[in-house]
Amino acid sequence: MSAATVLARKWRPKNFAQLAGQEHVVRALRNALSQNRLHHAYLFTGTRGVGKTTIARIFAKSLNCATGITATPCGECGACKEIDSGRFVDLIELDAASNTQVDSMRELLESALYAPSSGRFKVYIIDEVHMLSKSAFNAMLKTLEEPPAHVKFILATTDPQKIPVTVLSRCLQFNLKQLPPALIATHLQYVLEQEQIGFEPGAVALIARVAQGSMRDALSLMDQAIAFSAGKVEEAVVRTMLGAIDQSYLFDLLAALGEQNGVALLAIADNMAARSVAFDAALQELATLLHRIALAQTVPQAIAEDEPERVRLQELAQTFAAEEVQLYYQIAIHGRDEIDLAPDEYAGFTMALLRMLAFAPAKGAMQPKLAASAVQPIAPVARNEAMVGKAVVPVEPVSPAARGETVSGRLPEWSVMLAQLNVQGMAQQLAKHCVLESFSDQQITLCLSQEHKHFQTNKMATDKLQAALSDYFAKPMKLNVVLGKIEAATPAVIEHQGKQLKQQQASDSIEQDSFVREAQAELGATLVQESIKPI
Repeated sequence: MSAATVLARKWRPKNFAQLAGQEHVVRALRNALSQNRLHHAYLFTGTRGVGKTTIARIFAKSLNCATGITATPCGECGACKEIDSGRFVDLIELDAASNTQVDSMRELLESALYAPSSGRFKVYIIDEVHMLSKSAFNAMLKTLEEPPAHVKFILATTDPQKIPVTVLSRCLQFNLKQLPPALIATHLQYVLEQEQIGFEPGAVALIARVAQGSMRDALSLMDQAIAFSAGKVEEAVVRTMLGAIDQSYLFDLLAALGEQNGVALLAIADNMAARSVAFDAALQELATLLHRIALAQTVPQAIAEDEPERVRLQELAQTFAAEEVQLYYQIAIHGRDEIDLAPDEYAGFTMALLRMLAFAPAKGAMQPKLAASAVQPIAPVARNEAMVGKAVVPVEPVSPAARGETVSGRLPEWSVMLAQLNVQGMAQQLAKHCVLESFSDQQITLCLSQEHKHFQTNKMATDKLQAALSDYFAKPMKLNVVLGKIEAATPAVIEHQGKQLKQQQASDSIEQDSFVREAQAELGATLVQESIKPI
């Protein structure tokens, strides 16, 4: 396949309707174009491959289409075709990573003073704008303050924190989110069907997961898979290509763990070592699998009906109590963090497995496990009078195990879901101070304490959280936030407790350090507790 026809370029969206995801950005831009309420500068932020430059080019077509300023550019006029082919003289694209100096910016800004040659607007797309030097930003600032009427700036960056506040305040900012694996997989399947290339759903799901929210990366990986597989994209071939972990190893590991069979655990690990499996990646995949099991236990609707591993996920969801899954997930992610400190990767990996075995709750002391058909989300927490009359989706009472109660305390499943949501600012603070009250196919109800009721009245925060939940489940979800008495630990409380524990561990480690003790004993040194920070 030639460079001109790689999938990432061939299937690059040409209009807003073809875009997969980013509905919140598309809706805002469409409204602005339809109502002719245009700003002079836009800032698109987000990780690589989520559509920043693609949306910028579509927006440029919308501004310069021969049919007029429109949310649906025709794609047939000279301006549209030239923008698609990269030949439109009034669309200037600059890679700030390669042009960081002030001279490049001054030259660009001087050209902005002249009227467009053939289009309605001169559109400047500056990619990775955070890479500009301070003097280049200062040069840009004056033009952003008093822009010519015929100029539109579209800035794109993966690191908005490095952009001066003076520039940020003069732009309309849109945060593009990482795309959910389910949405990426759906688009990849559509592309393969249009290309008339056979595929296995497991192979597509694997590529969608490995792409980590980037559609461009997913299409590039699919290009490799097509070349690698010579005809049909098969899961086994894709796993070999990616060096991905054979999921059967992970399922077997968890089956052995469920039986408390240490001999079988080590035998599987030895087999993985013999096949040169990367144990760092194995722990990451194990954590991903545990997350999917937790979803199968608490939000079974999140597991697609056509999920190839659905049956095995349901089996493991019945094998383990919810607190076990939470425990093993924590051990897996911490084991991955610590694997570089281990004598070798094999030791780090097997130590994580042995830790799971050692800390597994005694079978007699565990709460009853849930049958797959009876799995429900979180049971309602206690409510006070403030919640009377509120519409709450009812759920059947479930066991403490299903609510995520652990041996050491209560841990809502809500914390796990929140860690996967792309949400920041006030919306994140709202989510952190809530617990999951109830869940249905189209609505999620969160409970918020009276002392934090100011979050409930912030419509922007609730709207952003609702949008993040809709992205997470890849379908529209309604968010309902009610006030009430919270008995379970909120994510904010759990986070605070975690920080306190890390601080205590850091203090204990320093106090026990032999060098510190010698300095105290021989030199009369004093340990300043406030200076100790966990790493």
